[in-house]
Amino acid sequence: MTDLSIMSAQPSRRTGTLYYKMAEELAQAITSGVLQAGEKLPSIRKLSSQRQVSLTTVMEAYRELEDRGYIEARPQSGFYVRAQRGFAVPDLTQPPKNPSEVVIDPLLQPSELARLHDIKVDFGLAILSPKLYPNQQLQRILAQVTRQDPEMLSDYGKPVGDLELRRQIARRALAWGGHIDAEDILITHGGLEALNLCLRAVTQPGDVVAIESPAYFGLLQILESFRLKALEIPTHPQTGISIEALELATRDNAVKACVLLPNFSNPLGSLMPDENKKRLVEMLSERRIPLIEDDIYGEFCYHGDRPRPAKAFDRDGNVMQIASFTKVVAPGFRVGWVVAGRFQRELESLKFINTYSTSMLLQRTIARFLESGGYEHHLRRLRKACAEQVASAVAAIQRFFPADSRLHVPQGGYVLWLELNPAVDVLILLQKALAEGISFTPGPLFSPSHSYRNCLRICCVEPWTMRHERAIQRLGDLAAGIIQGD
Repeated sequence: MTDLSIMSAQPSRRTGTLYYKMAEELAQAITSGVLQAGEKLPSIRKLSSQRQVSLTTVMEAYRELEDRGYIEARPQSGFYVRAQRGFAVPDLTQPPKNPSEVVIDPLLQPSELARLHDIKVDFGLAILSPKLYPNQQLQRILAQVTRQDPEMLSDYGKPVGDLELRRQIARRALAWGGHIDAEDILITHGGLEALNLCLRAVTQPGDVVAIESPAYFGLLQILESFRLKALEIPTHPQTGISIEALELATRDNAVKACVLLPNFSNPLGSLMPDENKKRLVEMLSERRIPLIEDDIYGEFCYHGDRPRPAKAFDRDGNVMQIASFTKVVAPGFRVGWVVAGRFQRELESLKFINTYSTSMLLQRTIARFLESGGYEHHLRRLRKACAEQVASAVAAIQRFFPADSRLHVPQGGYVLWLELNPAVDVLILLQKALAEGISFTPGPLFSPSHSYRNCLRICCVEPWTMRHERAIQRLGDLAAGIIQGD
């Protein structure tokens, strides 16, 4: 069995060489789409002249790219970018039809795996690299706010939140057609507190909550702590939850609330079409079933305009839209918000007794960041980085994983859902991977029924390097070995 330290030792001796740097540069151009499949590369002699390096350097760089599956040599013709095989998209999921108690194994959580093992390459934690955040800009604004109003450090602030920040959030909602007043917004300690408050407002222990399947394990933990039952609804990785299945599941009034991520869900990465969002909102409104919309990934679109949230189709306040600056701007600030519609007053009361208020200093800092235009510039940079990281991971998975794997390539976010051959038990795969210093999140963690034993989530949170490339290659080899009975 190959150890990750051995895997990384070989490239480390070559990393500083000129040919290896050239190979890395060309590999990045291929994975980012600058060089397309079937496109001819410059001849060895031409590239040698262009870069003013030896013919041997170019030949070694091309040989490295051949070994990694990026390019292929065609007799009497030269080198070409190799077409990457595509994987089939996973089908609509088929979870159990009955509600179930939620019991989550804490030892399978990415944070716990990282704590208990010597992780060298971590695909488990959905925490973006600190390099992708506007830390210096926020530090400057934080210092300015403190100098201008030093008494803010001793100000609890109002439970509903800073008016300046709420105005900025309401102003940004205009872009997706949201007609929201600042008074409609409640500031929270990140998205998780908002989710907790929403569930406390509309459920009691023993109630049934409809969720996507698979669903984010953090949501499952909250349901478990509130002693709520989860009803898993079939979900497609491209279009999200099945509206037809949800309609059938909510006919008998047993479901007391729905918690969904219509925009770039975690872990599937699905994006619900607008017509589905409209049908969803109208159906649940007619049945008086509250919709808790977790929209924390809505800003992570790769191309075009930000997708509209389900809240855009809400006409009677039945949708509670949750969002946050934690994932997109400053994880350390823990500033989120909720637009709770007809449940607003109840959430304000719960916020008062839960944490009373959120840091005024941090709220005001984000408000100034939004007002200055820095947020839009940061978003463009962040979206580009996430798109490149996901594209690199997809290209590596398509090269190195067994051909019968299934993969959905999302239009936003930074997580990938991979379905393997049914013969692969991902808990066994995880044990083998952890022994070599590689971590990922196993599928059963995303289901109260512990389904998806042949599925895993890959988080693309850092700029892609050969370290990540070789870890994906090793995961693919381990998966193939399990299929073959090794």
